[in-house]
Amino acid sequence: MDILFIIDRIELKYFEFNNLVTNFWLIREFLTQNNNVYITTIDKLLLKGNIAYTHCYESYEKNGNIFYDKQDILKKIEDFQLVMFRQDPPVDLDYINSTYIFDFVDRKKTTVINEPRSIRDFNEKLHTIEFLEFMPENIVTSSKSDIMEFLDKHDEIILKPLNRCFGAGVMYLKKGDKNTAVIINSMTNNQSTLVMVQKYIPKAIYGDKRVLILGGRVLDYVVQKLPSNDDFKFNDHCDANIIKSEISDIEKAKFTLVAEKLYDMGISMAGLDVIDGKIIEINVTSPCYFIKENNNHFGCNLEKEIVEYILSEVHSKKLERCLNIR
Repeated sequence: MDILFIIDRIELKYFEFNNLVTNFWLIREFLTQNNNVYITTIDKLLLKGNIAYTHCYESYEKNGNIFYDKQDILKKIEDFQLVMFRQDPPVDLDYINSTYIFDFVDRKKTTVINEPRSIRDFNEKLHTIEFLEFMPENIVTSSKSDIMEFLDKHDEIILKPLNRCFGAGVMYLKKGDKNTAVIINSMTNNQSTLVMVQKYIPKAIYGDKRVLILGGRVLDYVVQKLPSNDDFKFNDHCDANIIKSEISDIEKAKFTLVAEKLYDMGISMAGLDVIDGKIIEINVTSPCYFIKENNNHFGCNLEKEIVEYILSEVHSKKLERCLNIR
């Protein structure tokens, strides 16, 4: 099978040996199972008329690591049986435009995970409200007075930009802070930019859990992401800050409802960030599965489970298309 990974530009720069990222493990596993894997970035996508192409590079495995041939290859996207769309935020205009390219890719020929239209339509912060009953109390606004009222009600709040990742730009604000006005004005660009505002959950001092979703189901592998020493949130991807955790039966039942709805939306792979049983964010763009850490903590081969699921999805869709043709 010919497979295309759309990865982040910074990930392309540090492609080799980077086993902290999910794509490293997935690409290596696809290669191990004798697939041909190519990599590209969103700036290398193009249209010729109504035909989608990409400039890409062929990857290969050697001694347990992955590398890529620096020779640029132009390929039609529909020549790939599978595209893994895993560009990181910010979900800016360039990102949105890259999803439009896939409006011209025939899904009868090419399976795309996650579906770019779905990523385009699902904001990782804002659309978590689809599952409001599982979230902390929140508002989405650019209004200083709205935020001040929310802060007055809850005493401690979290403000989040809507289009970034890895905790970038997320701020904690406590009632009475002398920098309150500055923080709100900065976050909202002087009341011109929408932000997510959530009630602060006290158990955030213990970090947040990453709950993994794959194909409409919740996996049993869970890690806890601990706050860094100089921050109130996780922002340092190192072994000391990622510990083994667990998911309760109640949480699994609740989050399975989320997984099923996401799958119906075209989102097969997602990561829920959870504090005290509450979803604070749903990662759908390029969710980190913390494969290295989960493998170490649970003695599993998570990359194999993911790749086997993805290949089964591609083959089942191919079979479905064949039956429809007949």
